[in-house]
Amino acid sequence: MVKEDKSTWKANYFLKIEQLLDEFPKCFIVNADNVGSKQMQKIRAALRGKAVVLMGKNTMMRKAIRGHLETNAALEKLLPHIVNNVGLVFTKGDLLEVRDLLLDNKVQAPARAGAIAPVEVVVPKQATTLGPEKTSFFQALQITTKITKGCIEILNDVNLIAVGDKVGASEATLLNMLNISPFSYGLGIQKVYDSGSVFDPKILDITDEDLRGRFTEGVRNVAAVSLAIGYPTAASAPHSIANGFKKLLAIAVETEITFAEAERTKEYLADPSKFAVAAPAAASSAAAPAAAKKEEKKEESEESDDDMGFGLFD
Repeated sequence: MVKEDKSTWKANYFLKIEQLLDEFPKCFIVNADNVGSKQMQKIRAALRGKAVVLMGKNTMMRKAIRGHLETNAALEKLLPHIVNNVGLVFTKGDLLEVRDLLLDNKVQAPARAGAIAPVEVVVPKQATTLGPEKTSFFQALQITTKITKGCIEILNDVNLIAVGDKVGASEATLLNMLNISPFSYGLGIQKVYDSGSVFDPKILDITDEDLRGRFTEGVRNVAAVSLAIGYPTAASAPHSIANGFKKLLAIAVETEITFAEAERTKEYLADPSKFAVAAPAAASSAAAPAAAKKEEKKEESEESDDDMGFGLFD
């Protein structure tokens, strides 16, 4: 196979990215730090049929996007985010599904000196297989140990590395000696582009329940403000009507004025015993069918047992 020269390769790359920008309305801007070629092949295979991964030099990607702004001016929002070691994952499908595939394709990796820790690293207390000659190494890291059956035992959990700290040579050596691979690397999602909008990937975690909750909270706030300042709105109208009815009911109770909705309240205040008698009666009437059903089941059970008894000796 004849290898393309550099100018031909660049022309084909620009053509490819223009085709992707035209064809796909959505994409992820992903960070590819610490992702090897073998892992990238697995990611591409997992996304096959659902998304297309495009990597390349930032200058070439920015140049290709700028050249496509006449066709789609909204792509300019991508330019500020094409920095560092990033790539684009184009898709037409569900963003949540593609995001989950990207997050699932991560591999465990040992700690390397000089790397920035993406997560907190805690060494649990344990009995190691290391000999006593390594005691001074643990002492240098201020880790409390003792010798148990000829091996070093770590007595307490050790918060070795915090999030964002640079891994030192001693910490990396210790983790490798204990066969601990604390980090996992894959394509990290930095931003999401969807039909001209760029937003954080956390937005994808918002559910319909969250939206309904926020909307309801906003309606409550509008209703509270409207009631406080006496300004009627659609949100406050039901509360205003209910409050007005309560006032009318209070006036009717204190005066001879009456209306249909106030009759029951007046009747209750005149003779509360009527309602006290009605409540147990309703409860007993509801309990009667249940008791009858229970009695019927009991009788059926006894008849069934009797039939079985006689049938055995016939």
